[in-house]
Amino acid sequence: MHDNDNVAIVVNDGGLPAGAVFESGLTLLEAVPQGHKVALRDLAKGDEVIRYNVTIGFAGEDLPAGRWLNEGNVIMPGALGLEGLPISTRALPKAEPLEGYTFQGFRNPDGSVGTRNILGITTTVQCVSGVVEFAVDRIKKELLPKYPNVDDVVCLEHTYGCGVAIDAPGAEIPIRTVRNIALNPNFGGQAMVVSLGCEKLQPTRLFPKGSIPIQNEGGADPALVCLQDGEHVGFMSMIDSIMKQAETNLKRLNARQRETVPASELVVGVQCGGSDAFSGVTANPAVGFATDLLVRAGATVMFSETTEVRDGIDQLTSRAETPEVAAAMIREMAWYDRYLDHGGVDRSANTTPGNKKGGLSNIVEKAMGSIVKSGSSAINGVISPGEKLKQKGLIYAATPASDFICGTLQLAAGMNVHIFTTGRGTPYGLAEVPVIKVATRNDLAKRWHDLMDINAGRIASGDATIADVGWEMFQLVLDVASGRETWAEKWKLQNALVLFNPAPVT
Repeated sequence: MHDNDNVAIVVNDGGLPAGAVFESGLTLLEAVPQGHKVALRDLAKGDEVIRYNVTIGFAGEDLPAGRWLNEGNVIMPGALGLEGLPISTRALPKAEPLEGYTFQGFRNPDGSVGTRNILGITTTVQCVSGVVEFAVDRIKKELLPKYPNVDDVVCLEHTYGCGVAIDAPGAEIPIRTVRNIALNPNFGGQAMVVSLGCEKLQPTRLFPKGSIPIQNEGGADPALVCLQDGEHVGFMSMIDSIMKQAETNLKRLNARQRETVPASELVVGVQCGGSDAFSGVTANPAVGFATDLLVRAGATVMFSETTEVRDGIDQLTSRAETPEVAAAMIREMAWYDRYLDHGGVDRSANTTPGNKKGGLSNIVEKAMGSIVKSGSSAINGVISPGEKLKQKGLIYAATPASDFICGTLQLAAGMNVHIFTTGRGTPYGLAEVPVIKVATRNDLAKRWHDLMDINAGRIASGDATIADVGWEMFQLVLDVASGRETWAEKWKLQNALVLFNPAPVT
């Protein structure tokens, strides 16, 4: 990955056998799986192991050239301190704007733009989930066909709302997450809410008066169906009430039409899951290239995953547009450090067994491959978990690296297109926004041909460049934002919303 590296990874499908000889004269001393590291020169015990021109570990034993390096013989370095970091030190010239790029989107009353036209039904408490699921099934079968301009009906269910200390420190995070997901641009600026009635998270707390741009019939804000209302006699009366309100909202949504809007109205969330050693070689660098293009076009791009980028925080603070942005990133990393200390664990819990099987030895190596999704421009802002975006540009949205939680929090921030890269393979999808799925390897793209939208493995095999795939991704984002269906949408892949509900850590 860099001239200073003393290791490289095997690209070949299936890996290579012992005795394989490279043009440089390097000979493998043992079989090396695909994606795993090989020593390019003799390493003595304690020597730095360098990849991406970064010390990702230390040799745990003498490792001659041609040896296989993995988590068993690479010692993870200590965590980088949060003091004395480079702050806004990288002079990043502003790239020339990309003008003239547009997509066909749905304009909302609050000024945001949706890439889909979806009826979202929010729940205040987990107790109503079964009823709402029953109702949504009927709405899709009986009502949705009558409203062809509406793409889908989605139940925004969760496991929060009661049996919790609703005023405890940190409780505002899941509450604002549920609220802001309901305000996602793809729901047309309106909210439909189903409540039980006795829960701690009352509708008036979830949606204070005036928080929804469109008032519903009778001035109610938002449209509310309360199952414990005395008017409900029997189960089917509850279903009838939900369907009646749903039809009112469907009529309003059906009147909306796509129109030409500038690419600057895009809010793209980028994420990786089921990562491998190719993530930082193919898919994520291509995402980074597309990120730069999107930012140049005036769009907003969010990158995340605090539990991964922590080990590359110096690379991020140096790109912060202002010292205040750098301080906000450090604040989020410091919270994670305290969280680990509070739980009596360390950061070695990340990586996963699948990451290691894919060639990633530790979190430092994984972090280098994760950060590259952010591209090369200045970082313009930071938002905390559950917050809604208030600015454009390249934004660090603080989330855990868990696929489901990261996706949930990016939804709350307001993303309208999601890019998800995977090396090991993850059948990930979101019902609320279109998900563009990117394979890091040719083998995965072939095996999961009807799950992956882009094959970035072509970069490793020499059939495409990072720029080629980055431009392809940029154009696909515009096409998908205009209504083109992704594989995740075709298969109706959707993850349950997973709220980030942290215990207070001091």
